[in-house]
Amino acid sequence: MKSKKFFALLLTVLMLMTMLAGCGKKEEEPEKTAVTVTVWGPQEDQSDDNGKWLQTECEKFAAEHPEWEITFKYGVCSEGDAKTNVTTDPSAAADVYMFANDQIPDLVKANAIAKLGGSTVDAIKANNSATSYNTVVYEGSFYGVPFTGNTWFMFYDKSAFTEEDAKSLDAMLAKAPVAFPLTNSWYLASFYVANGCTLFGADGTNNAAGIDFSGDKAVEVTNYLVDLAANPNFRNGDVGSAADAKAFFSGTWDYQKAVDAYGDNLGIRPAPSIDLGGSLKQMKSFAGTKAIGVNPATALYKEHPEICVALALYLGSTSAQKDHYDLRNTIPTDLGVKVNNDALAQAQMDTMDWASIVQPVVADMGLYWGPAQSMGEEIVAKTVTHDNAAEKTEAMNKAMNEAAVQ
Repeated sequence: MKSKKFFALLLTVLMLMTMLAGCGKKEEEPEKTAVTVTVWGPQEDQSDDNGKWLQTECEKFAAEHPEWEITFKYGVCSEGDAKTNVTTDPSAAADVYMFANDQIPDLVKANAIAKLGGSTVDAIKANNSATSYNTVVYEGSFYGVPFTGNTWFMFYDKSAFTEEDAKSLDAMLAKAPVAFPLTNSWYLASFYVANGCTLFGADGTNNAAGIDFSGDKAVEVTNYLVDLAANPNFRNGDVGSAADAKAFFSGTWDYQKAVDAYGDNLGIRPAPSIDLGGSLKQMKSFAGTKAIGVNPATALYKEHPEICVALALYLGSTSAQKDHYDLRNTIPTDLGVKVNNDALAQAQMDTMDWASIVQPVVADMGLYWGPAQSMGEEIVAKTVTHDNAAEKTEAMNKAMNEAAVQ
């Protein structure tokens, strides 16, 4: 009897000791996922002079994701060269790279850029204007995270025009010479789009819809442009070709030219409105972006797509765009980034937000450029008149849609 009690007591002691040992044992930490991520971007984003923006953001990303043990491998590739360098051998290219949005069709064709979805798309749409995020939409899918815009706006002399004048092209022409590159088809569309003309549907993504620069709405614009070219204060070109111009239209690349022309009186804002039949219509520039893309052909993407996508989203995030602006003056698309009193940055952001349309990247967009340039050249040469405006407009529209209707 005593023996049974002893063994029962011994068993209880052993159980208690086991429980105590279990409580004191340190819980093992989950094993980290170790990966090497290859990232390509322009040299300027990796240089000491610009605070090594790319490396800085990647390291911040890694710090925010302790569950991944990431080693970064960097390569130099400008946004303009992405299409060539990535599509040469997608499986050997970067996991994440920066590109110009007009390259999307070629990147898709080469299976060198991944579709984005879910919460990634939600974040892109929440942080950017519709124009900005639609630049990375192709055939209904998102293919990148935009981080800076590419568009044009207006530089003007504030000693010649008030801020109110600068809202109306007609008010400006009544006061002083204004230069506009009417023979450049990248700029010409802004007048027609202002009056409801469209390129490939309402959002520029429907190739089958073709270009609609037809009917009364387009003829009204052509007649406006005939009068514009005849205005004694109109100059075709920019301030470089018309030294007396008190306003001209271009983008960030011509900022120094504007400073040289107007000095402390420099004003910058989106393109103004035009008066069509007594109604003010907002001119709208073509807009594109540079963006962050993900390569679906790499070994890392096939095993850990979530890491590649998360990094791309981070590099185009509000905080990363703020750093990009602070370190390199890269003007953001993210509407949450404050640019304070930077008129150049604000003009580009405002243009992307409410004074532009997406420059279509559909297959037949190439049909637009030639006929539009010819129309601009004929208007400046005054071979387009009020008498033949309707005929010339319909001929332009037909030429823009020739391949689409064959």
